[in-house]
Amino acid sequence: MCELFCLSSRHPTRATFSLKRFAAHGAPDGRNVDGWGVAFHEGRDIRLYKEPEPAGDSPWVAFIEQRALATSLLISHIRRATCGANSHANTQPFARELGGRMHLFAHNGGFDDIAARFAASPHRFQPVGETDSEMAFCLLLDRLVPLWKGTTVPTLKARLAALTEFAAEMRPLGIANFLYSDGEFIFGHGHRRTQADGIVAPPGLWFRHRHRAGATPPAPESGVTIHDHHAGEAQDMALLASVPVTTGHWRPLAEGEIVVLSAGEFVIP
Repeated sequence: MCELFCLSSRHPTRATFSLKRFAAHGAPDGRNVDGWGVAFHEGRDIRLYKEPEPAGDSPWVAFIEQRALATSLLISHIRRATCGANSHANTQPFARELGGRMHLFAHNGGFDDIAARFAASPHRFQPVGETDSEMAFCLLLDRLVPLWKGTTVPTLKARLAALTEFAAEMRPLGIANFLYSDGEFIFGHGHRRTQADGIVAPPGLWFRHRHRAGATPPAPESGVTIHDHHAGEAQDMALLASVPVTTGHWRPLAEGEIVVLSAGEFVIP
């Protein structure tokens, strides 16, 4: 299955990726070979790097690893294609503008019959590619449009209610692990995934929070190392991943659980 990872921190943080190792960490048989993407939020805008090819074959991966860009909000996706061709348009994370800011979405799983549901009514947002994941993102954004119409930023309560309704509609269609960010909050929804024993079951995402200084040691062969950018300052960091990618305590998300991250904290609305 695809691999998801996100980071939220109080201060800008450098996450050093070995995307090839990151993909292998979640799929030791090398299944995640169809594409990769990393998005860094910078205020209302983003830096998005993605390619429809194995991470080990891309010179852009070495560029990203060497740059180690500092950010307070990062979403990454490693793709195993199950719907749609291997193309840039079908590679995640997906990004769209709404309310004068960029929104990001990454999904792990598959949605049966979502094309019929999408075609049943007109939509402001249309997919560029052919994936069920991008159709789901467009459906989510259409649901969020009323919240972002005015000049006032919607409340977290309103945003979470919309995400909760969306997730409840997606779960019956298939496996619905996803990360969504509006630049202020990251929403992570855990569902099910194919586990090491081959059984499809929870958890679909894992969560970790830490409050400390210094580098976070990588898990063996995980491919992710996290460094504090502001040495000497108190740092909070919240992580979500398909499988744990660092040492330390990780909590599995319950089936259908949504967590909200902001500035390195787990947010309770």
